Amino acid sequence: MISFDEAYRTVLEHKGDFGSETILLERAIGRVLAEDWLADRPLPPYDRVTMDGIAFNAKGIGEERRLPVEGIAAAGDVQKKLMDSGACLEVMTGSILPQGVDTVVRYEDLEMQDGFAHIQAAFKPGQNIHRLGQDREQGELLVPAGTVISAAEIGVAATIGKSQIKVARLPRTMVISTGDELVEIQQKPAAHQIRRSNVYRIAATLADAGVPVDTDHLQDDYEQILKRLKKYLFHYDAIVLSGGVSKGKFDFLPKALEELQVQKHFHKVAQRPGKPLWFGTHQSGCTIFALPGNPISSFMCTHIYYMDWLRVSVGQEPGQRILARLDSDVHFAPDLTFFMEVKLSVSDSGEFTATPMRGNGSGDLANLVKADGFLKIPQGKSGFKQGESYAFYAYRDIY
Repeated sequence: MISFDEAYRTVLEHKGDFGSETILLERAIGRVLAEDWLADRPLPPYDRVTMDGIAFNAKGIGEERRLPVEGIAAAGDVQKKLMDSGACLEVMTGSILPQGVDTVVRYEDLEMQDGFAHIQAAFKPGQNIHRLGQDREQGELLVPAGTVISAAEIGVAATIGKSQIKVARLPRTMVISTGDELVEIQQKPAAHQIRRSNVYRIAATLADAGVPVDTDHLQDDYEQILKRLKKYLFHYDAIVLSGGVSKGKFDFLPKALEELQVQKHFHKVAQRPGKPLWFGTHQSGCTIFALPGNPISSFMCTHIYYMDWLRVSVGQEPGQRILARLDSDVHFAPDLTFFMEVKLSVSDSGEFTATPMRGNGSGDLANLVKADGFLKIPQGKSGFKQGESYAFYAYRDIY
């Protein structure tokens, strides 16, 4: 049995590389950019008016503040030209600055009457103009490869004409539940049966990250397990299994994976929940996460191991964890890393506090709805005091 830190490090060391794909811009939120974006022209691409008002030549008008209006320049018009240096043009926000002018005064500082503009406030030459190339020069790097795309990047892409973009491809993943006791969720289970909840919980977590997911169920039948896994190893980038990895007489997965020549990197981690976790890779390029069948165990392992493996595989850093303070003393005697379910709260000063949500063990899936994530209680001691801070692993949005 290895430590959590060693297991976690091993998983990240075996990150995947799934290449890239080109997708439509409107599907890009949350994806990881696989190309650099450069400015295809200066930004802004012309001297841009930033206020509705009038434009004039500050030197040309001298001390005069009542200017005749020659015309109007709207956004989208070709560039106009001021013919009389002692006059002005009305200009609209976003329009190209007319030739022969160098200053813009907004309507709020004018009085418009009978074809004249009367300037009623002080101004500075050059004001209210966004100069060509002021933000970025043509060819300048705007967004580097490896960036997680948000709405901010979508706007940049549209500005530089990127209707299709290259992103890191996500791993095709098969999520499999195992066990004769499981039935479909639409069925009414008999007294000795339960519905397949783990596979839906895991698949939903992956799908929320954009991962293309398929699901299946395997009975406790060794030959069936071998046959189906053999096919999936060559059709998917990752397989996530739930159940069948402990020491029970019908826990066939470790033996089946060995027979299929999957290289085992570890089996069993000094952690609670999730102690029986199995991890390995196959020569086909498939990565296998065989998770314990208990609901909280599989849930925790998915969020902490698979999700950070996913992040590093597509070029991101592992998930950033905040520190949260315990709001009460905690006693945990086993010499294991303990991922404790907690409710998070935030004080007015921005301090995070974790309140333990004690359930009835790793099979108490209903307890997950009371919490926001897991607090990582380190191995090596049994007493943890109120006010001590530990890493918090969220499984729901907390901001």
